[in-house]
Amino acid sequence: MNVLIAALSVAMIWGMTVHLHAAEMRLAVTTSFHNSGLAELLLPEIKKDIDLDVRMIVVGTGQALKLGRAGDVDAILVHSRAAEDAFVAQGFGQHRREIMYNDFVLIGPSSDPAKTRNVSSIGEAFTAIKQASSIFVSRGDDSGTHRKEQALWSSAEVTPDELDTGWYRSVGSGMGATLNTASGMGAYVMSDRASWLKFNNKGDLTLLYAGDPVLFNQYAYLPLDPKRHPHVDTTASAALERWLTSEKGQKMIGEYTIGGEHLFTPNARSR
Repeated sequence: MNVLIAALSVAMIWGMTVHLHAAEMRLAVTTSFHNSGLAELLLPEIKKDIDLDVRMIVVGTGQALKLGRAGDVDAILVHSRAAEDAFVAQGFGQHRREIMYNDFVLIGPSSDPAKTRNVSSIGEAFTAIKQASSIFVSRGDDSGTHRKEQALWSSAEVTPDELDTGWYRSVGSGMGATLNTASGMGAYVMSDRASWLKFNNKGDLTLLYAGDPVLFNQYAYLPLDPKRHPHVDTTASAALERWLTSEKGQKMIGEYTIGGEHLFTPNARSR
């Protein structure tokens, strides 16, 4: 009897210990999302509301997709629509859920040597930078921002060979490091608005162009499909998705500001 009581006591203590530890999930997020500072606001509330520890792996969109394909995370939060659709179509993601958006902006030296301030489109701005051979710093890291930038050069009919010259500098870094490089060089750079607003080392850089509809920047949440990777924590990823798309989650995203400017607009829709 004493042995049975002891065994039950150990089992109860073990059960209580397990209960005291929150669930944990792995989420690959873009550097632009991390740089915005929004995660620092959301994660404590997620922990409090649903007892979930979200371990963020901060990488570019391309690397986040690779982690997802390898089954090294439970979900991804990225911003490259075509790549996201392919990820789901290929069976790696259960679905794609829009969470929030902002926009891309063109940053450059206040002197604006390429005269981009008064252009009528981002394509015209990129063409002006190329024609002036003004220094442009690219992330060059296969991130969502880099992919968007490459698409814009293509739309402006600037070929890859024309980018392989002295005025175009590819740094292979995240958004913060790329902005730092542009600041140090007095160069043009494309950034998501959130990262730019959060960035402290602006130096002589200023926002020169924004507003073209093509600069729309949607962020989406993609939970991994257990049919492809049975080990992924679908319970945790579903719980996080419910929180991010809840009234509270969307409200917190929409109310996040820096210097009075909103960094993201929530736009989650019911499934």
